[in-house]
Amino acid sequence: MSDQQESVGRFEATVLTHLDAAYNLAHWLTRDPNDAQDVVQESCLRAFRAFDSCRSADARCWLLSIVRNTSYTWLKKNRARGPAFIADDQMTEIPDDAISDPSAELLRRADRQLLHEAMGQLPVEYREVIVLRELEGLSYQQISEMAQIPIGTVMSRLARARQRLQTSLAKRLEQEV
Repeated sequence: MSDQQESVGRFEATVLTHLDAAYNLAHWLTRDPNDAQDVVQESCLRAFRAFDSCRSADARCWLLSIVRNTSYTWLKKNRARGPAFIADDQMTEIPDDAISDPSAELLRRADRQLLHEAMGQLPVEYREVIVLRELEGLSYQQISEMAQIPIGTVMSRLARARQRLQTSLAKRLEQEV
């Protein structure tokens, strides 16, 4: 086996296993499924080029950092075009095998839709920390290192994002009553 084949194998085993998380982050940041795919593809190319010089012990955070940076570069180039809506069936999520009641499933879908709409209204820096913490399960320290911001900033952005989500959802629920 050549050195290049060995490098490709290590890359696939350590980095490509995190493609779902990469797509999820890119999708929330770009808010468009096609653009998210492009961002992830570009991110993987960048990651592969830099893989041999990577010193990070956490391949997932390393890849998500690249996806984050690539997403922001994409947003700067394409900001004028405006974001697309993220449909519920396009999101990567944990499956719920316990659903047996159709009316309960309908309520879950409505709740998810409300949450997706509320998250879509958050400023991108708040949406980013919510996705990384709540959907991807990263620690405050990992988010801090990834975003190159102090842990206190991560915590305050999370608090503000959660507060905005709570306010937005409360208003929506009041309108329905």
